[in-house]
Amino acid sequence: MNSSAAVQPPSAKALLPLALFLALFLGTGIYFQTEGVEYAFYQLPSPVAILPAIALGILLSRQAFEERIATFVAGVGDSNIITMCMIYLLAGAFSTVAEATGGVDAMVALGLQIIPASFLIPGLFLIAGVISTAMGTSMGTLAALAPVVLGIGEATDISLPLLAGVLVSGAMFGDNLSIISDTTIAATRTQGCSMRDKFRANLKIAIPAAVITVLWLISYDTSNVPLQIPDANLWLCLPYFAIIVLAVMGLNVFAVLGLGIVLAAGFGMVTVDYQWVKFSQDIYDGFSSMQEIFLLSLLIGGLSGLIRQQGGLAFLAKVVEAVSSRVSKNKQRSSAFGIAGLTSLTNLCVANNTVSILLAGEVSKRLAKQGNLAARQSASLLDIFACTVQGALPYGAQALLMGASFGISPLSVSLHTGYCFILGSVALLMILWRRPLEDRHPETEEAAV
Repeated sequence: MNSSAAVQPPSAKALLPLALFLALFLGTGIYFQTEGVEYAFYQLPSPVAILPAIALGILLSRQAFEERIATFVAGVGDSNIITMCMIYLLAGAFSTVAEATGGVDAMVALGLQIIPASFLIPGLFLIAGVISTAMGTSMGTLAALAPVVLGIGEATDISLPLLAGVLVSGAMFGDNLSIISDTTIAATRTQGCSMRDKFRANLKIAIPAAVITVLWLISYDTSNVPLQIPDANLWLCLPYFAIIVLAVMGLNVFAVLGLGIVLAAGFGMVTVDYQWVKFSQDIYDGFSSMQEIFLLSLLIGGLSGLIRQQGGLAFLAKVVEAVSSRVSKNKQRSSAFGIAGLTSLTNLCVANNTVSILLAGEVSKRLAKQGNLAARQSASLLDIFACTVQGALPYGAQALLMGASFGISPLSVSLHTGYCFILGSVALLMILWRRPLEDRHPETEEAAV
């Protein structure tokens, strides 16, 4: 990020700021967890937790003080970081405007109208998956569906932990695939590939895992369950489907999200008397909803610049490469295992899939280059293993939200997130037993925008 600054040789000492950030984030979460505080791992805002780490990174640098600041600022202002942050803002605006105009209710109603009662459990998984793919947020999906599904659970003898786990599974399926989710944005920007290419690479792993999940869920008999379908205007589903189609067609992501915002507002103005003033307020609310990840991305960019200049990322890549090479002699497979392990470990520490992708992204890109992995493949592996671990964490936001909404233990929610375990297993099997991963084709690796 600061090409003029001489990069130091590989150094473990340069990773101390990252270790401090993880220690603060994880330590605070564990403390509040023992105190019985809800959302324990979210009490200390991550943009604040990273500030002492940045200060330590500046102190450890051997550059002149002005050059240290310049290295940090260059990291903050890296084009990939700025582009990612702009996409966050547009994604937040689209999600908020679409929800305000009734799009979420329309997606729920559409799903419940299509799914028969005998197919309820796998149907809920698919509904959550479609809505999460359209909304780009697992948490927003769970917040929208939880009241509906809780009502179904209370009116029947279906296990609440099972219902909660199925919802989290579907939400993570969509979060992993959605072109407007912050995990996809972070993965594609850190690896340097287009969202379309990452989406296609993801499908090869996510679809088999989803099929296995559906086949497993079909075994639950729900033919006698009564369904209450909410009233909604199904035309409001169209903006969601439009952005998915446009993104898969390869349209520039800024154009996709911009058109999505206009379409969502336009349908709202025609069908539910959505006003221009409310439209502008919702856009700003959408921007505000991305504040934490926006700030954290900027600060992580600056911290990464300091760590890279001091040789920390080179050291980490060297260690991960050495460990993963023992698992497989094939360079591509060893790099894939390295990316999977690094992302999983990071997510276990920070309990946030987007943060883990941002932290592991730079090293993963180096591993992919060394192992001749296409950028779309490293981006896909980053997102898959971050979502796999996040969905299965009992102290992750998804399990905590469903535990609080359903009045059950977050651990019982995590134990029923079958898709997450299946997705991780399918990904590992594909790395192990498929023919060597396809060679990189740099000329086809488009920028994420």
